[in-house]
Amino acid sequence: MWQSCESRARRMRGGARLNFLIVLVILVTTGYVGYQTVPVFYRASLLESYMQDTVNNAAVLTKNPAWVEQQIRANGDDYDLPKDALIQTGTRDGRIEAHVEFSRSIPLIVTTYQYKFDHTVKSSSLVSGG
Repeated sequence: MWQSCESRARRMRGGARLNFLIVLVILVTTGYVGYQTVPVFYRASLLESYMQDTVNNAAVLTKNPAWVEQQIRANGDDYDLPKDALIQTGTRDGRIEAHVEFSRSIPLIVTTYQYKFDHTVKSSSLVSGG
């Protein structure tokens, strides 16, 4: 009877080790994926806010759409904006509009994720003049 209990305990310990390793691999994988993706998504959300602020300021200060594009390109390094990003600006329905589009490769453990940023913002106020 003693031997059967001892072998049973060894199997349980081996199973616990395997479960620990599985959980550890899952945690490490999740941490790595988060480490790679969170900064990209965070900078993209900051860029969206910056774009909205820029078109709102342009509408209030009566700047032209070219000024909006210049501001976005000039501050692109702060938001990890690629140099080849497509930036389109213009006016529509009396509001200044800006559209930014680019893609970025995010390396993951077994694959590469193509993150595509495609966002358009409009000024909240109408363009007041020239």
